[in-house]
Amino acid sequence: MKYYLAPLEGITTYVYRRAYHIFFHPMDQYFTPFFVPHTKRGFNEREQSEILPEHNPGMCLVPQIMSNDAEGFLQTEEKLREYGYEEVNLNLGCPSKTVVRKNRGSGFLALPEELDRFLDQIYSRSKGKISIKTRLGKYEPEEFERILEIYNQYPVEELIIHPRVQQDYYKNHPDLNAFRKALEHTKIPVCYNGDIFTPEDQETLTRQFPRLDRIMLGRGILRDPGLLGNLCGEGKAPGKVVRGFLEKILWDYQEICPEEKHVLFKMKELWAYMGTMFPERKEALERLRKAETIKSYQMAVKEILG
Repeated sequence: MKYYLAPLEGITTYVYRRAYHIFFHPMDQYFTPFFVPHTKRGFNEREQSEILPEHNPGMCLVPQIMSNDAEGFLQTEEKLREYGYEEVNLNLGCPSKTVVRKNRGSGFLALPEELDRFLDQIYSRSKGKISIKTRLGKYEPEEFERILEIYNQYPVEELIIHPRVQQDYYKNHPDLNAFRKALEHTKIPVCYNGDIFTPEDQETLTRQFPRLDRIMLGRGILRDPGLLGNLCGEGKAPGKVVRGFLEKILWDYQEICPEEKHVLFKMKELWAYMGTMFPERKEALERLRKAETIKSYQMAVKEILG
């Protein structure tokens, strides 16, 4: 089984990816949070930091682009090629309302004819590989039949399917019947994404889809960064490993962020996911949430992890 780290805007930055790769079972591929095309000649400092090889040592990294404009997509792809990236991923899965209002991410799925024209332009002119991360549609899973017909016309490197529609966000259960139909009606290599939080979740999935050979992990890893090791039979990650991982992220954010408040925001954002693994530590989690200094944050973490 191949495993991929899902891109989550503002969270799975190079700081997170680098720390994860050092302390936990490595992913086969890592995906950057999405780049939105702009008119600047090169990448800004934040964007460049995400893709610099020295910030992503030892990783197979795939940059993700979110766009509904073929020229902008191709220009961004060309910029990324200058950094050595031969493959990019097209984001057709983000359910955020601000994204969808602009007909980007999963919002683009509601415009199949425009999507078809867009894909025709980028695949006919691209000099590299393009994979796609997608949802089933905007409103109903039945939309995916037409969407998959469109995908099947193009040399898609890989299709990463999150089997929910845009309006589900992350609620309800992934539609495994729709995922099954997708597997049956495409020759594109398919990766599953959605609600893998435990080894039991993976076992249930692979029993239903024994030929499935790749899974993308997102919120499951954010909740429990040792999840992949557990899926691979290594057992749960020791507390000292989790502590080392968190200390590495904290240290790196302190190196690049002069404001303590901003560093605390980044760490609390991560703990919004990790805190679900410690329901018995409610008081310490509340102290962490209210921490106004790095020292008080560290004291709360120490109490949570024991």
